[in-house]
Amino acid sequence: MSLHLLTPAMAGLLDRIRRAQRQPLHALTPAQARLAYEAGAEVLDLPRAPLAHVRDLLLAGRPARLYAVRAEPLPALLYLHGGGFVIGSLETHDSLCRQLALRSGCAIVSLDYRLAPEHPFPAAVDDTWAALEALLQHPASAGIERLIGVGGDSAGGTLAAVAALHARDRGWPLALQLLITPGTTAHTDTASHKLFADGFLLDAATIAWMFDHTIPHAHRRDWRFAPLEADVDGVAPACVILAECDPLVDEGLAYADRLRAAGVPVALELVRGVTHDFIKMGRALREAQPALAAAAAAIHEAAQT
Repeated sequence: MSLHLLTPAMAGLLDRIRRAQRQPLHALTPAQARLAYEAGAEVLDLPRAPLAHVRDLLLAGRPARLYAVRAEPLPALLYLHGGGFVIGSLETHDSLCRQLALRSGCAIVSLDYRLAPEHPFPAAVDDTWAALEALLQHPASAGIERLIGVGGDSAGGTLAAVAALHARDRGWPLALQLLITPGTTAHTDTASHKLFADGFLLDAATIAWMFDHTIPHAHRRDWRFAPLEADVDGVAPACVILAECDPLVDEGLAYADRLRAAGVPVALELVRGVTHDFIKMGRALREAQPALAAAAAAIHEAAQT
């Protein structure tokens, strides 16, 4: 095991999680896993920052939440939460979205897309595309000035990458895709998947559990699930934020390389010594703060274009 790669704070946090002896997500039903994830989502996250304007709304028939530093319409980013397509919600990512809105000065629209296994692939993709189209074509109805990009973490990063590809194909202009520790392939045979298969928060058994609940093996090379399979020419500029000790880091690096090879501008942040989901651990990990700052700066810059 490569625990020596971890920062002392990250290693200590993982040790406390192990000693707590909580059941792993893959030992739970999806309903139980959702409750467990939501119960623990804000234990390590930064406190919910007060904002002048937070409003629940319906977006293409799905619940969504608008975050902004003021009530007037602002340029906005569509945000897709993580959770392996099975868990996660508006509540689990409320603090993160507040931080992005506060630090960027832009609006964040968080989407509560449908989850597997009740709604298997491509339900989350379809919900994301419908929301993207609604925000691009009717921004005022959601209380925003215009949509500037898409973003997300983990499975939400996958959805954001796929949404950016869809926007390119439809001729919809986006200035940014914000990809935080995204999954980009259905393969789990990379070096990082093997190196960080157990003991680094997101383990191999949980990844398999999430995949199995979401999509049959026969369809996993569909680019809407594995965007590394897609042609990325002409897609929106990217800000890619990765964790060094994450099973998904190699595929995140591969996607950043693929974008660069296609001439797509890429700002890459590889955060050393931390695991998947680190950006939501701002109470315990100092590395979360500069990562949040980098993400917010990318959103702010995209709003200037």
